[in-house]
Amino acid sequence: MKYNYILVTIGTVNFDQLVNFYMQLLESPPTKFIPSVYVEWQVDHLRLGIFRPQKDHESEFVVHGKNPLSLCIEVSNLENAISDLKSLGYPPTGEISITSHGQEIYAQDPDGNRLILYSSSNIDKQCP
Repeated sequence: MKYNYILVTIGTVNFDQLVNFYMQLLESPPTKFIPSVYVEWQVDHLRLGIFRPQKDHESEFVVHGKNPLSLCIEVSNLENAISDLKSLGYPPTGEISITSHGQEIYAQDPDGNRLILYSSSNIDKQCP
């Protein structure tokens, strides 16, 4: 399969809150912005979008229990990233783990999507 890019989108009924969270977390404004409907950031070869579902589809996007989505974000300084999450009001949910690929910690965004922040210790730099 030949592709141009990969776009990961998060549908949410809490659009403004989630957009604000990711603007602060990514420390940049979105590259595309349609007020109250859609935003998108481009990070290297990945695009991250957040959209508000149409009214007749909102029930499909309400989080019930744990969400299976994990957004893995490699950071250069894990301690600084933890501090940033705390200042946003979404502190990590545990302690730093030592893994085969480096150090990582889990957190959640305002919708309960899992964030895995990690600092890589090997050349491969793959998401855990």
